[in-house]
Amino acid sequence: MPLKDVLAACLVMVLWGANFVVIDWGLRDVPPLLFLTMRFGLVLLALPFVPRPDAPLRSVLAVGAAMSLGQFGLLYTALALGMPPGLASLVLQLQAVVTVVLAAAVLGERPALLQWTGVALGVVGLGVVALGRGGHVPLVALVLIVGAAVSWAVGNVLVRRLEVPGGLGLTVWSALVVPLPLLALSLVLDGPAAVGHALTQLTPAAWLSTLYTAVLASLVGYGIWNRLLQHHPASEVAPFTLLVPPVGIAAAWLVAGERLTPTALGGGALLVLGVALVVLGPRVRAAVRVRTGLTG
Repeated sequence: MPLKDVLAACLVMVLWGANFVVIDWGLRDVPPLLFLTMRFGLVLLALPFVPRPDAPLRSVLAVGAAMSLGQFGLLYTALALGMPPGLASLVLQLQAVVTVVLAAAVLGERPALLQWTGVALGVVGLGVVALGRGGHVPLVALVLIVGAAVSWAVGNVLVRRLEVPGGLGLTVWSALVVPLPLLALSLVLDGPAAVGHALTQLTPAAWLSTLYTAVLASLVGYGIWNRLLQHHPASEVAPFTLLVPPVGIAAAWLVAGERLTPTALGGGALLVLGVALVVLGPRVRAAVRVRTGLTG
């Protein structure tokens, strides 16, 4: 991969890693589901300029219901309930582990032994994180983040099963299913008075956070990511996502002073190692087969 593409991939990881801190920043002034409504409402402004994915609309909306509505709805709520953004960036990577399990059960895929080892390490790491999260992290917030990871994994499997092309088009068009349900849910849970007050008293922090999450994290991030996937094998591009947790933890430490407990850090390291085995397993197996073929 050329150096400029490596740097582009690293830029996306910085945008996505810092996104957790930016979301947490914006949630100080806006209820979580309303804040997410604003984000995807802004994303939908790009709809006239982005071609619709070559797939039935119901399939696109099904992916959006899992990847955007479910994942981010749970993520934003968890952050609003006290989940530290750095720890959230770690636990959310559990999606790669859950994706392997769901793909094996639903699609009949056969993971490599290294990937199953990664699944086991990921589960153990999550358990250690849960035990070492510290008293300041509500258990319900951790459960919601795990739910967000599962929802993301369901979206991944839907993309494979329904053969919906990924990338920027899928990000924008699948957002159709997000704003109205979340706005309705926010009105029910937060109340019309709280929603009206938040919308009429939007702070610069709320606007900047919304712009960052919609434009930089969603449109720019996925635009670059899609271009990289079009020009390089997924096995070369996907491993860059392992940079998201370190960036998220570093950003949370620099901006918010977040410090994880040693036990949580150890569990996070196990989880990331598990994800690394899941992501890199097929590549390692292919390399071994090539080497065996050459030497045999």
